[in-house]
Amino acid sequence: MTFLFKKSVSLSDRKRLKAFISGLVQQHGQHLNVLNVTFCSDEEILEVNRQYLNHDYYTDIITFDLRERVTDSMAAELFISVDTVKSNSIINKSTVQRELHRVIFHGVLHLLGFNDKSVQEQTLMRQMEDAALKNYFDK
Repeated sequence: MTFLFKKSVSLSDRKRLKAFISGLVQQHGQHLNVLNVTFCSDEEILEVNRQYLNHDYYTDIITFDLRERVTDSMAAELFISVDTVKSNSIINKSTVQRELHRVIFHGVLHLLGFNDKSVQEQTLMRQMEDAALKNYFDK
């Protein structure tokens, strides 16, 4: 797992985070091969959104599943807007660290096949994010 920093962000204990994500992926019967996480600004993520998804709006995370088949070992890229994560931490009354981890776990959950289009899917996704955060921070 590689972390790329286009925008400054404090990400403590990367080794533990990598192990946790690998374990989460394994719990769902998959294997993690490559996961690149790029931390960027709102403007940079907007450009990625426009260029690759034809979306003209800001977001906290964009997840690219690079596997040819879902049965392949996981290969993916996550682009995370540090600016939006910081804003969301205020809105959600959370720390930046916790919100940053929520977004990372959110991207991994997408890669595991979970969606958030419908209200029901959004509820399940939030429950799974909360469970991952609890397991990561409260142990």
